Amino acid sequence: MKALAVYPGKPNSMHLEDVPMPDVRDIAGGRGVLVKVLRVGVDGTDKEINAAEYGNAPEGEGFLITGHENFGQIVEIGPNVPSTLRPGTYVVATVRRPGHSIYDAIGLQDMTTDDVYFERGINMCHGYLTEYYIEDAANIVPLPATLREVGVLLEPLTVAEKGINQAYEIQRRLKVWQPQRAAVIGAGTIGLLATMAMRLRGLEVMCYSRRLPPYHNSDLLIELGAHYVSSQQSSLIDASAKYGPFDIIFEASGFSPLAFQAAEALGKNGVLVLSSVTGGEKKVEVNADKINQGFVLGNKVMAGTVNASRADFVSGVNDLVKAEAFYPGWLSKLLTTRVQGLDNYSEMLRHLTEDKEAIKVYLEIAQA
Repeated sequence: MKALAVYPGKPNSMHLEDVPMPDVRDIAGGRGVLVKVLRVGVDGTDKEINAAEYGNAPEGEGFLITGHENFGQIVEIGPNVPSTLRPGTYVVATVRRPGHSIYDAIGLQDMTTDDVYFERGINMCHGYLTEYYIEDAANIVPLPATLREVGVLLEPLTVAEKGINQAYEIQRRLKVWQPQRAAVIGAGTIGLLATMAMRLRGLEVMCYSRRLPPYHNSDLLIELGAHYVSSQQSSLIDASAKYGPFDIIFEASGFSPLAFQAAEALGKNGVLVLSSVTGGEKKVEVNADKINQGFVLGNKVMAGTVNASRADFVSGVNDLVKAEAFYPGWLSKLLTTRVQGLDNYSEMLRHLTEDKEAIKVYLEIAQA
């Protein structure tokens, strides 16, 4: 069968690779699930792996099959697979696999303290840009048939789900914490999905991003009942004075200086969630004393979040179902850019590199 792969360390090496068809018996204990891949979303991670900025092949392999935002349908199961997973069920597989820390041992590999991460399609594990994959049932999350058209958005949604779920978990310390207002920094895919998730939780949300409205992303935010503010119109501090104080700020801009502006804008007893994985060596002047004083006297928290646990995937499924009910048709508007088939990976890379209007680029690999 065909798969899209790169030679790690070699820039622009994406190519079609012939790989063996997997078998349910490849997974020990009769827990194998064979999945036919229907769609795979792609993002900046895939572009950066193709540019050889990071990513390593599985041990003993010379290539890495890419793709982590998967959506497929079960075609075969082993004898010891739970009854919630049956042939025909739509599914998404989680991304990170256990390493060696105590957190990995209890199923929280997204909280690992290991230096090496095992992530399907990203590092040390083959991904989902292929025709079929095999996986342990423990790493498979079922979706209802009603999510057939938007299920490929589950994995990126889990980035927001984990950050928001962690904010609520942290603030259990306050006993009666009931957040009312939130800010999302960045209006890309993650920012849009984070806004949706918090609107579904009843929060007033302001999204702060660079581009002047109106455009497709800002229109989508308005459809959710959120406020949109451009950084060309207002500073984050001024926006906070108008729409805050913010109980939660979810930073997803990819521009690290905004993290420090967000720290200053955060309200008392608030949680700042940082989700951007940034490189480079940006330096910026900050109001260090003001930020420090605000965090100390205001009992504020800053938390980083990366990847997601199976529980975040499950809460993501619940939010996708709710979004289809409360904002019908909204999720499908995020699926802006469809590429047909694994063979057209050059078109996929072109959209990732050049198409500034794309929200979610995805490959249509097969029909159900």
